[in-house]
Amino acid sequence: MSFPSNRLRTPLKNARGLGSAKDGTHHFVLQRITAIALVFLSLYVIGLIISLIGDDYMTVRSAVANPWNATLLVAFVIATFWHAKLGLQVIIEDYVHTPWSATTLHLLNIFICVLAALASVLAIIRIALGA
Repeated sequence: MSFPSNRLRTPLKNARGLGSAKDGTHHFVLQRITAIALVFLSLYVIGLIISLIGDDYMTVRSAVANPWNATLLVAFVIATFWHAKLGLQVIIEDYVHTPWSATTLHLLNIFICVLAALASVLAIIRIALGA
C-alpha cells in the first residue's frame, strides 16, 4: 500500500515556506489609524466648508491660508490618500489573481495616490504662502 507523501504532513509543514505572516497586522493597524484620523479630520473639513458657504474668493483663500486650517487640510489630504492606497491594495490583493496585472495595479495605485497627494499638498502650501 502506497500513501501519498503529502497526506502525512502536518498543517504546519504545509504552511512553511509561504512567507512571513507578520505584515498583515501592521497593514490592518495602519488602515484603522487612518480611518480614525479621517473621522475627526473629515468633521473639521466639513465644518470649515460649511462655514465658508457663500463667502467670496478672498475670504475662502484667507481661511485656507490660516496656518491652523492649512495644517489640518494637509493632514486630511495625507490621511485620505494613505487610507485610499491601503484600501485599494487590499482590494487588488483579494480580487486580482494574475501576477502581472496585480503588480501593475499595485504600482498604479501607489503612483496615483502619491501624485494626487503631492498635488493637493502643493496646492494648499501655495495658498498658505500666498503664491
